Amino acid sequence: MEFSIESLETPVLTKAHLAELLFEQIGLNKRESKDMIDAFFDLISDQLVDGTDVKISGFGNFQIRTKAPRPGRNPRTGEAIPIEARRVVTFHASHKLKEQIQVNAAGPTV
Repeated sequence: MEFSIESLETPVLTKAHLAELLFEQIGLNKRESKDMIDAFFDLISDQLVDGTDVKISGFGNFQIRTKAPRPGRNPRTGEAIPIEARRVVTFHASHKLKEQIQVNAAGPTV
């Protein structure tokens, strides 16, 4: 199934836009569309918060990485400040997604 997003007014794809696309192109009602999008992103968020990597075939991998504490510096004052250890999410695009981006590099961007 092919989705068309040419009707977007801004070049940013939001959860509201995704719900609108489900409504227009699949036929779900607006409430079901919004609930489905919210459930999808809640599921991904919950897995990442729990420390579980998320792999979406043909799209990419979201991984949790723990960054070690390190010394930092306030750019305004030059004062040394410690940067605490923290967890961050990284995204690595799949080979399929990278290929699609390269093939469509001359086309319109979304």
